[in-house]
Amino acid sequence: MSTEAELFTIRYSVNQATNSSGISKIIIIMDLIHTARKIFNMSSHLFQIHMAAILRELHLFFFYSQDNLIKFWKCPSRCNWSLHKVVNKETKLFNPIPLFFYKLSWDYSKKNKCNDFTNRWKMIFQASNIKGKQFLNLLNSNNNIIELSYIKDSLWPRHFGHSNSLYVRATRAIINHAPISEYRLKFFTRKDFNCPCSSYSIKTKRYILYEYRRFNKY
Repeated sequence: MSTEAELFTIRYSVNQATNSSGISKIIIIMDLIHTARKIFNMSSHLFQIHMAAILRELHLFFFYSQDNLIKFWKCPSRCNWSLHKVVNKETKLFNPIPLFFYKLSWDYSKKNKCNDFTNRWKMIFQASNIKGKQFLNLLNSNNNIIELSYIKDSLWPRHFGHSNSLYVRATRAIINHAPISEYRLKFFTRKDFNCPCSSYSIKTKRYILYEYRRFNKY
């Protein structure tokens, strides 16, 4: 279980206990105790939203009575405590009703921020001259343009990143900086760049990729 999930579980449990009548003692049993320490860690960390919610509930809990008590017990599952099996069984049968808005999670906030960066980059890329007039948009199996991704290896390089030479050739094809007639004509305007197949007067990127019979579909 992740640290955020453990803190959320503690947050949910404390909320349920403090809002139930007749509760004066709360005991939270955990495999590892280091997650509970983050509740009382006042330095900056990723899970402060859960920490603040738990402390708010505990503040009201102790305000009602100075005799109220909360304890954290460390009891690893390898101890085979009988109550572990009972809780595990009941948890699998339990269908919880969400109490907190899922968009408050750290993972969602991080993903949302990365999506903002990606969308902003796409707008700048499309509106400027960075892309170039002959940039090749890659398509998926449904003929939709493959979107950018901030995930490692992205959605483009993972298909040809296993080979450095193929990666270089693919990059050249995408930005049209390949050593073909269409590119060379920019620098040597007086040279003859007729395609050997005699079907086209010049070898263009699109012709080579989609029509030229010398190369297979791959």
